[in-house]
Amino acid sequence: MTLKFQSSSLLKWILPASASLAICGILFLTLTWAAGKADEAASSRQRGFITRAVTKLQSAIAHDQESVTVWDDAVGKSQRGDMAWIDANLGSWMHTYFGHDASLLLSPDLSLVYQFIEDREGSPDAQQFRDAYLPLATKLQARLARGDTQGTSAKVLSIGESDLARIGNRSAIVSIKPLISDTGNVVQAPGAEFLHVAIRFLDGDLPADIGQEYAFTNLRFTRDEPSERNATFIPVTSRDGAPVGFFRWEPFQPGNYVLRATAPALVLAFVTLFTGASLAGHALFRRSVRLAASRAELEHQASHDALTGLANRNFFAIRLASTLANAAADQRHCILFVDLDRFKTVNDTFGHPVGDRLIMMAAARMRDLLPKSLIARVGGDEFNILLSDADAHNVDEIARNIVAAVRAPFEIDTVQIAIGASVGAAVTTGPCDPIELTRKADIALYHAKAAGRNTHAIFGSHMDELLSNRRALEADLRLALQTHSQLETFYQPVYAADTGALSSLEALARWKHPTLGYVSPDQFIPLAEESGLIHEISALVLEDACRMLAEVPGIHIAVNASALELASPGYALRVLGILARWQVQPNRLEIELTESAMAPEKSELETTISTLRSAGVRFAIDDFGTGYSTFSRIQRIEVDRIKIDKSFIGEMHQGASRAVVSAMISMAKAKGLLVTAEGVETDEQRSALQDFGCDHLQGFLLSKPLPRSTAITLAAGDQKVSGIRA
Repeated sequence: MTLKFQSSSLLKWILPASASLAICGILFLTLTWAAGKADEAASSRQRGFITRAVTKLQSAIAHDQESVTVWDDAVGKSQRGDMAWIDANLGSWMHTYFGHDASLLLSPDLSLVYQFIEDREGSPDAQQFRDAYLPLATKLQARLARGDTQGTSAKVLSIGESDLARIGNRSAIVSIKPLISDTGNVVQAPGAEFLHVAIRFLDGDLPADIGQEYAFTNLRFTRDEPSERNATFIPVTSRDGAPVGFFRWEPFQPGNYVLRATAPALVLAFVTLFTGASLAGHALFRRSVRLAASRAELEHQASHDALTGLANRNFFAIRLASTLANAAADQRHCILFVDLDRFKTVNDTFGHPVGDRLIMMAAARMRDLLPKSLIARVGGDEFNILLSDADAHNVDEIARNIVAAVRAPFEIDTVQIAIGASVGAAVTTGPCDPIELTRKADIALYHAKAAGRNTHAIFGSHMDELLSNRRALEADLRLALQTHSQLETFYQPVYAADTGALSSLEALARWKHPTLGYVSPDQFIPLAEESGLIHEISALVLEDACRMLAEVPGIHIAVNASALELASPGYALRVLGILARWQVQPNRLEIELTESAMAPEKSELETTISTLRSAGVRFAIDDFGTGYSTFSRIQRIEVDRIKIDKSFIGEMHQGASRAVVSAMISMAKAKGLLVTAEGVETDEQRSALQDFGCDHLQGFLLSKPLPRSTAITLAAGDQKVSGIRA
């Protein structure tokens, strides 16, 4: 019976009581610690208040002085020795209005001219005053002599000197200001100004004023360090660190007040915990689980890209550095730089939400290809991949697979979007500097882009020179645009398919480099697009085309424009302005749109096209069939012509492509559109296009792009091309 009673007591009373006492004891200790910290914080805050109060008071005294020291009358009356005026304005008034305890006026030789002391019996003697203000006055006079204005502003009208000092057996704030003209009409030699000294003792009624303003209890000022047990104090020192005295006060202890107020609550907590200790334990456990999950989520967010879930730039750099530093001598690693081609066009065309979805889908494809490799999104459309072990030995195959995976169209909201990828790779064996390896991968990426994009390149020693040449070429292109030299406009004729008569010209940019000769457009146009120079080149071509229209009446000329140019707010006004300057009818100019301009959600572009069409400018869709444009979409934007891409014309010997070209022409005719075939290079292609009812032909079979002078001669002679069936 006794054993059973003891077991029951242990389960019912001892264990709950022990647990409750332990928890309440911990809670009490925690509250005691927190109370101590709160009291320390309050004490620190009060010390800060005192420091700021003294600093604020120094500034206020100097500001008070400027109400009488920046004054023509003060300068004149002091120079004439008008003691009644000086006493009324520079002495007793400063005490009556501002509460200054003493005011003194010093002559240019720093001798005492006048002094006002509010409490003469308890004040220091004249020598003690002089010992306090003389160093400051000497320093101020030297600053005035050299024209120093440091510290002046719209609120601080004159320079001054201020410090804390002991004056006899008292401590005070000493502030000195020069007497200067407020209008500038009273001229004084620099350093020969009268000086006004203002003194405010730190003892007396000042501590009570500060204590009332900042809610201090029993604030006092003493020259010696306080020895009271419960007092809090802060030393007051001059600028050179010399002790001036101490402010002491009874500390504000919010923590102690809270601790005493919570004592009854601790008793109630013991009773509550006694009956609910197990529930509290479960609650604490659940809270710990949630906190751990939140911490893990925050750590993941800090190291991963929010959009794709891939590693971010910082995490990739840390992992790369660690991996390369700890690599074995025979261990191979490779880093891939992947850059999505034409992604900016997708963003400009479809908007950022579609661009974000495209980024996520491209990331998923790369993750499926390389599930065990570290993949990071390091920029808007840029990815880094770290390959190790077997993958690092198959770099060429992996890079090709990435290019192929990204090249496959993405379907977003029933729209087929085709982009591409350029991949640069760098391989190393053993430990390696991560910065050097990433530099090589970056160079390889530039090499892949220069090779026409949608391909890959693995770093070789020759690529450093290629990158250097590319950068030099970009610099030369910038110089050519700045100097308005080297860049020319060539014109490729377009002929009527039925009669062979010259129909129009297409204006094309050509670059004649001073040492390299003519640079291929396939080389410098992508370079101009990457560097943002394409807009300037397009503007030069448009200007030359309009000048050509003015010189050769009756001819029509086409110029190319990207969707980004057309969507810019001022594009329509620029085009109409150039046409008006050359006095050219707008219907003689045709603007060829890239197919990205035909994608949905391009209200700005539609506005530009509508504005220019209403003025008479004609529009055509260039490279039709290769990207976004379809006959269903061009119903939104009214155009006059489609230009079938040369890739379809070149494959016309195949039955499928021949049928596609025929269908394009038939559908365009049904919609009332003119049709131009690009890239006509054989008689067979020309004959078939005539049979299909194509309106105009353009290609090397008929004519290559011509220099301006040759094009003018051709247009003026209205020549026909041979071989056209009339």
